[in-house]
Amino acid sequence: MRRLNSKLTLAGILLFFLLIQVMKGQAQETIIYNLDLQSVVSLAIEQSSAVKNAQNQNVNYYWRWKNFKTRYRPQLVLSGTMPNYTQSDVGVTQPDGSLEFRQVTNLSTSARLALNQSISLTGTYLYASTSAIRFQDYNKHIVNFSGSPFSIGFYQPIFAINWMRWSEKTEPLVYDQAQKNFIESIELISLNTVSLFFRYLLVQTNFKLAESNLKNSNNNLKIAQTKKEIGTISENSYARNELAVLNAQKALSKASMDLKNADFELKSYIGLSQDQKIELEIPLNMTLFEINPQKALEQARANRKEGSKYKRKLIEADRDLLNAKRSNGLSATLQGSYGLSKSAESMAGIYDKPEQQRTLNLSLSIPILDWGQSASAVKLAESQRELVIYDVEKEREDFERSIVVQVEQFGLMKDQLNTAKEADKVAESGYKIALKQFQNGEISITDLNIALSERENAKRDYIYSLQTYWEAFYRLRVLTLYDFERNQKIGYVNPMKED
Repeated sequence: MRRLNSKLTLAGILLFFLLIQVMKGQAQETIIYNLDLQSVVSLAIEQSSAVKNAQNQNVNYYWRWKNFKTRYRPQLVLSGTMPNYTQSDVGVTQPDGSLEFRQVTNLSTSARLALNQSISLTGTYLYASTSAIRFQDYNKHIVNFSGSPFSIGFYQPIFAINWMRWSEKTEPLVYDQAQKNFIESIELISLNTVSLFFRYLLVQTNFKLAESNLKNSNNNLKIAQTKKEIGTISENSYARNELAVLNAQKALSKASMDLKNADFELKSYIGLSQDQKIELEIPLNMTLFEINPQKALEQARANRKEGSKYKRKLIEADRDLLNAKRSNGLSATLQGSYGLSKSAESMAGIYDKPEQQRTLNLSLSIPILDWGQSASAVKLAESQRELVIYDVEKEREDFERSIVVQVEQFGLMKDQLNTAKEADKVAESGYKIALKQFQNGEISITDLNIALSERENAKRDYIYSLQTYWEAFYRLRVLTLYDFERNQKIGYVNPMKED
């Protein structure tokens, strides 16, 4: 009996915990998360796939910048061939001019350790190295060594464009443009999220209106049924009540499908699980404020990527013009080296009293006749530079004008939003009065439908006005990268970047 009781007790405990888990699961299924606009935007910024893509693109430019900064630091490089084995027949010219083929079998290994340094100021390449070669001839059974215990040298282009110097001008602008573009990308994600938020909110509102309309239509039909039984309503009026119920059911079915589509779209974009049930809150608590167009323009010039992009384009146009002029004229390269070298029968012998070794050469290229190719190349570069200057000025004017226009439009939305809010209140109150009058038999169902239509239109117009206001607000954030609500510059940290 004790064993049986213990088994029953254990089964009871397991059943108890199972019931708790089932109750927990049911409770989790019924939890509805109320989300406001800022919460939805924050979720999109923190965990959406779009922000992950923006972070990855920003990391790419981060490592490009890191690579550029290390490019002109000293580089210690070890190179060589180990091994280089050869076995073949080689033709050897004899004293009488005939050719005789002989078997060649050898093995060579080499190693070179070099310290390289680029000087961006002059475009000079410097190096200091040490090297050694081991050569073994299997036919003659001999081993030889040769090498350079110490060697220094340089490579200096003359008259050519100094690409390193120009890179130091453009690469910081490229990186700065990438950082500002990263912030702009996240603000664009916020703007897209706002649009999805209000699309969901409008569909959600339509669904609630459809539920309310169906409930009221059913109540009206019950009242009409009672009136029909006592003969105080015509068949035509009763049929209209039945039709109102059918139309309300049809509207609710469509609103339910639209809500499912909007729910999937919003959750997919902000990275929220499809199993979580959400309900959006209408953003009513907000401060309507004025924005100074001059301040918006100043912040856009300072914060947006266009400033760096325009500077880089003009610098690149000057660089290309200079390159066209120098590439078609006299060009020269000066190379030189000094070192010690020796051959020996042992590795140690290379370092025993090595001999000096010097080289110095100057290579020249002078165009004599190119049938106008040089002049046309320069003219083409000059024309392209003028075109870049014109395009930059045009883009700057259009960009600054778009900011002023956006600020002006934002200023007009305050009155529009207040008007839509009051219209929504009036239409809601009018519908409630009309519903009560209809149920009391004071007005016809046609008048009730008019009040219902006015109520729905006013509610949609109000939500649309809210959407227009917030989209304009976030669009200004995109255009200026400035938070006018907190009066501070917008900035984001990329967690994928190394400090």
